Amino acid sequence: MAESRRVKRVAALIRNEMGQLLLNGISDLKFHSAMVTITDVEVSGDLQHCKIFLSIFGSETEKKDVLAALISSESFLKGELGRRLQMRRVPEVIFKLDKGMEKGMTVLNLLDQLEEERKNKESHTTEF
Repeated sequence: MAESRRVKRVAALIRNEMGQLLLNGISDLKFHSAMVTITDVEVSGDLQHCKIFLSIFGSETEKKDVLAALISSESFLKGELGRRLQMRRVPEVIFKLDKGMEKGMTVLNLLDQLEEERKNKESHTTEF
């Protein structure tokens, strides 16, 4: 089923406002220990639920701390989102960790290793 224009518009608004809230709204120092990027926002067709996909760059403990800080401030973020968007009913916000960036970096590292091995093999075969 195709998304309606309204759902797409609400998702874009949530992404923009949540980005501003993540930059300036959370005072928990654990949250600011890693770099956080909103990769995608999915809003249900009835505008009742919203999944916000995040990419977090940092160590595993930093990632856990950031997710814990987000989960503990969900009600604050939802309230702020409601005030900023002026919607009658604000969607329930669910934060999900997007591991696509990490997988992409892993693939790029593997490709670099393969390229290096190929160059090493070529240099060893030309020596003889």
